[in-house]
Amino acid sequence: MAFGRRIVEEIVTVETKVWECESENCNCWVRDNFKNSEVPKCPICNSDMVSTTKLLQSIDNHNKSY
Repeated sequence: MAFGRRIVEEIVTVETKVWECESENCNCWVRDNFKNSEVPKCPICNSDMVSTTKLLQSIDNHNKSY
């Protein structure tokens, strides 16, 4: 009997556009669909951020203000 078994769902990963902090001392990054301005500043150290891509789990932002 397998009462405790759960169905394991596959994690869907997609290539996602992100913004990474340019500072060498900071490893902060933000998904493009969660940024708060056209060219965001780092929320941790307030440095400039640069656009790149990462292979991440798919997440949708349902907030209309972004």
